[in-house]
Amino acid sequence: MAQSFFITTAIDYPSGRPHLGHLYEKVCTDSIARWHRLLGETVHFSTGLDEHGEKIQRKAEESEKSPEDFVNEMSKHFLELCKTYDISYDDFVRTTEKRHEAAVDDIFHKLWRNGKGDIYKGTYEGYYCFECETYYLERDLTNKKCPVHGKLLLKAKENTYLFKMSKYQDKLLKHINKNPDFILPRERRTEILSRLKEPLHDISISRTLFNWGLPLPIEEAREQEKHVYYVWLDALTNYLTTIGYPDSKYKKFWPALHIVGKDIIWHHCVIWPCLLLSAGIELPKTIFAHGFIRTESGEKMSKSAGEVVDPAQLAEKYPIDATRYFLLREFPFGEDGNFSEEALKTRMNSELANDLGNLLNRTMVMLGKYSSGKIPEGETGRKLQKALDLARIQRHMKSLELNNALAEIFRFVAAANAYINETEPWTLVGKGKELGNILYSLADSLRIISILLSPFMPSTSEKINSQLGVKAGMLSDAKFNLLKAGTKIGKAEILFRKAE
Repeated sequence: MAQSFFITTAIDYPSGRPHLGHLYEKVCTDSIARWHRLLGETVHFSTGLDEHGEKIQRKAEESEKSPEDFVNEMSKHFLELCKTYDISYDDFVRTTEKRHEAAVDDIFHKLWRNGKGDIYKGTYEGYYCFECETYYLERDLTNKKCPVHGKLLLKAKENTYLFKMSKYQDKLLKHINKNPDFILPRERRTEILSRLKEPLHDISISRTLFNWGLPLPIEEAREQEKHVYYVWLDALTNYLTTIGYPDSKYKKFWPALHIVGKDIIWHHCVIWPCLLLSAGIELPKTIFAHGFIRTESGEKMSKSAGEVVDPAQLAEKYPIDATRYFLLREFPFGEDGNFSEEALKTRMNSELANDLGNLLNRTMVMLGKYSSGKIPEGETGRKLQKALDLARIQRHMKSLELNNALAEIFRFVAAANAYINETEPWTLVGKGKELGNILYSLADSLRIISILLSPFMPSTSEKINSQLGVKAGMLSDAKFNLLKAGTKIGKAEILFRKAE
């Protein structure tokens, strides 16, 4: 039976159209999901939208739409982003769905009825950021400004239901210390542990100042003040919704690898685990926090600040796989990075057009010219075989070092190009076996390159396979000398044209 693997992006907040930061998280998560499918695992990859909250209600009012109509309209842009950039999600979950309400209510009842007194009624007071939809304590602020958006915050107070998060601080600390891969990268783990040196405070799980949200499923909350779920209890439960919770079948995939932005690690590494501890549900396997993709001037991508790069516009100018490759290769996963079109064009022209594209084109031309358009009899040369370090690529992927995995694959691409220059096959016309071995080596190497690139650049992989006349392979097929002699190759086409 195939091993199960569950991976999630954070669900996006559709208060505006998606920007490059949204795309980055999806492309990285998609590549990891595709890699695990390549391993033969049964994968569930979820993404989606967090559609409730005061900010959505206000945005809808500004647009003179109902909240329902507003999120339905905005959801189309996020779905189109996934379609355009070949994001192979298994489920796109929306928090306005009935199945999600059932999951959230079940979690609430586990917290409410577990006899531990983990939910109680009271008041909550703190500095509230409308953009984050988060209450902050004064100690978390500098000059009373939001640590994420830099805006001056005012104190807010309201009647609420609270979750006794303070009760689970010791259990959470023990789990983090016992499981070094629970929070990655390491600096994020250090950050959370540092913050947990201070006592945890109980958190609000309901709101009464707006009504665009799921109602709390108890009569006193519905009738008196009309409490709706606070966004984080609602939103975080999506990870269970998408795998069938509360039905026990969710256990087939749980626990998850969560891929999130570093600005929401507190919610995912502290609030979410504490809720799960109270509900008696196993904690996530890993929460990996990636960095910010900033504009060329170094500003964080932000809808509220108007600092964005539009992925839809990029798709009109550059091949989809070129943008995917750039995002994965340019930035070490977990670190911040600045995006520039010039840097994208440089990598596309040099690594994709010159290195990979020329390798395929030269090989296809020679197969057509010297082997009648068929894969010749042959065996891949030992020197070329040794140039591929598959074990290192696998280690990089296991450590979520996506850029290093791609760098290693392209080292092999460079080795194959060097092999052409060293062997000079065009000088060996008439020397059947020697020429055949060289051409076979190149075609066989390209077949393996196609397999290894498929999680990162799926369309490019398909094009390579089509030209070689082979079917897509699994990672277990990334072995030399599996290419069948006599296979008729397809039509040679340019993989990437250089950008001006």
